[in-house]
Amino acid sequence: MTDKLHRRSGGDGDEPAETPTERLLREALGARAALVTANSLRPAAPPKHRIRRLRPVYTVAVPFGLAAAMALGVLTFHGEPVAHDQVPPPAATLTAAPSPSPTAEPTPTPSATPTDTGTPTGDPETEVPLADGTPTSSASATNTAPPVGPSTPYTFRGVKFKVPAGWKAVPTADNTLCVMSPGAPTQLPQGWTQNTCEPYGVMVTAYNTQEDVDAGGWPKLGFMDTSSGWSSQPYCPVWDNPHAPTGEAINSTGPVKSTPTVSGRSALKSQWQATCGKSAFTAQVWALPKDQVFVSAVGLKSDYQAGLQSIVNSLDVSGHKAPGAATPSADPVTSTTVAVTQSGFLPGGMVSAKDGPVTFSVTYRNTGTANLPSVQPLVFTDPYPGTPDSPIPMNAGKLERQDGGAWTQLSMSPGSGMDYATGGKSATFPLAPGASRTVTYRLTVDPADGPGIMPVRMQATLPYDGSGRLTVIGEAIVRENVVK
Repeated sequence: MTDKLHRRSGGDGDEPAETPTERLLREALGARAALVTANSLRPAAPPKHRIRRLRPVYTVAVPFGLAAAMALGVLTFHGEPVAHDQVPPPAATLTAAPSPSPTAEPTPTPSATPTDTGTPTGDPETEVPLADGTPTSSASATNTAPPVGPSTPYTFRGVKFKVPAGWKAVPTADNTLCVMSPGAPTQLPQGWTQNTCEPYGVMVTAYNTQEDVDAGGWPKLGFMDTSSGWSSQPYCPVWDNPHAPTGEAINSTGPVKSTPTVSGRSALKSQWQATCGKSAFTAQVWALPKDQVFVSAVGLKSDYQAGLQSIVNSLDVSGHKAPGAATPSADPVTSTTVAVTQSGFLPGGMVSAKDGPVTFSVTYRNTGTANLPSVQPLVFTDPYPGTPDSPIPMNAGKLERQDGGAWTQLSMSPGSGMDYATGGKSATFPLAPGASRTVTYRLTVDPADGPGIMPVRMQATLPYDGSGRLTVIGEAIVRENVVK
């Protein structure tokens, strides 16, 4: 930028002449103005750092006369005014450059330290799915946040899993282990022990041999399909008041069945909704059929669904010894074969409550070479699709054995205990090699027994007093068609 309107250095005309001081000042201002360009007029970027608070500027009072003298000294030199009547140069035309948007600095997010809880972390306000992906019911999906803190690896009979934080593993029997939840009371209700497990814990059951399976109680694969398969005896696993039923109606709906993958294997899962009087609860059972490993929770409070799920999800049965075929005993008595045959029942024949009792006979013959000093006859019926709904699946008919001229009533079905196996103790008999004995029975179907194929099981056993393992040395099964 140059000064195109030079003032005269002389004093000709009406205008005063430019003094040397004015000329130097004008040239200095012109040189400074030449440095200003369109780009340099762009607004500066906003500050990225905190702006310091400026110190207050204090006003100094100056006497009026002195202020006027100072102003006069600035505006005039040697009595000549600075202002000059001339046309100023045209203002430069500038195109405003867009102001840059302030760039926000990224805020560092603190990294969380991973914690092994045994379960995936989820939103505690949403439903926690079961291990097979099925959402829980609304009644059991509340307050299901995963356990907080590290889980603890645990191994039971070759089955590995993780105990959630705050839970405690308590061995209860040879085949079962109870994983107690943090909500289990310090003082359990009367008659309830840690061996009971329900409703305060999760039960892990692992059978290692076929003998374990035969002698085991609940759970078993046969319970997975029945409406009352969640229980092994009449009881009310109510969280706040577990107790034996005292006149309350025990009902359940289900099972709702699915086939999840557990420990890399195809598994079975059954879930029931049950009530004991006015108290409702949920029962869940997972089963690995080939490995004979079960995880069950009956009456567990909904708060601990995530912990239950973490136990199922962490199962590892690769080191578990799966049951094989029953190992024959070296005892010549228990290895002796007794042939069991029947007459009176027609395979697949029809039986009905309208027809009254059906009389049949069972023959036991010693086909071995060893003398059998005492053989116990045993007959009972297995649960079938028409078995009446009840906490313990038992057929409702009547089974009797003829002892001399009288009829002795027997257990129609095994139920949950081994009492049925002692029913033949009073009717034991010896069997020499090649000898046989025939026992007469009669069976009456009850109207409560629904239609379906009902198995009638006939066994020869060694004498049994209700303790230990029942030894079966001969067996036959006939399946009868129950009709209305």
